This record gives sequence, C-alpha cells and structure tokens, in this order.
Amino acid sequence: MLQILDFTRDNIIASKAEGQLKGHDMEKINPLVHNIVASGQKIRWYFEMENFTGWNAKGLWEDLKMDLQHARNYERIAMVGEKKWQELITQFMKPFTSAEIRYFDLADKAAARAWIES
Repeated sequence: MLQILDFTRDNIIASKAEGQLKGHDMEKINPLVHNIVASGQKIRWYFEMENFTGWNAKGLWEDLKMDLQHARNYERIAMVGEKKWQELITQFMKPFTSAEIRYFDLADKAAARAWIES
C-alpha cells in the first residue's frame, strides 16, 4: 500500500510504503509528478518504507517507467527505511538520475523530512 502523506505540497511528494506495492499504488504518484513537471519545478520525493516488502511485477514496472521517464525531473529523493536492502536500493538508483539521493534510517525520518523541505 502507498499512502500520500500530509506534507505533500508544491514540488514535494511525500509517501509511505507498507507491504507490497502494486501497479495501482504507483498510479497514485503519476498525477503528482506530472503536475510538478508541468509547473516547471523539480521534484523532491520523500519515500518512507515501513514494513515494506517490495513491489509486485506490475508495481515495479510502473515505478521503473515513471522513474526513467522523469529521471531529470527529480531534485532530491529521501529514502527512509529500516532494512539494509532498502539502503542498497538508494545506491542502485544513483546512476539513473541527476537527483541528490540520501538514505535515512526510520528513526531519522524527521531529519529526512527537514532535508526534503529545505
């Protein structure tokens, strides 16, 4: 499940992933991304993962499609998680975007939010 968090505004997308993300979960993000890009701004994405187990095939495909299509439209991405593999995803993403990407432990989510908002 993907939840859009209350501090989503302007060019900030704030989301929380729990369980397994499916295609319809990723479709929640598409209009937000397109609105930010259409306004001429760069995207700042706060992506929190708690009890997150990954993506099903459709969810992964939708996520990859969106990320590759908008790779140059991201300014900052804060990956907030609780597992080593989630930190590794952060490293894996870096060559595919010009965005500054940082990983934060779940205990440091306030610092991640402050970084995205600054």
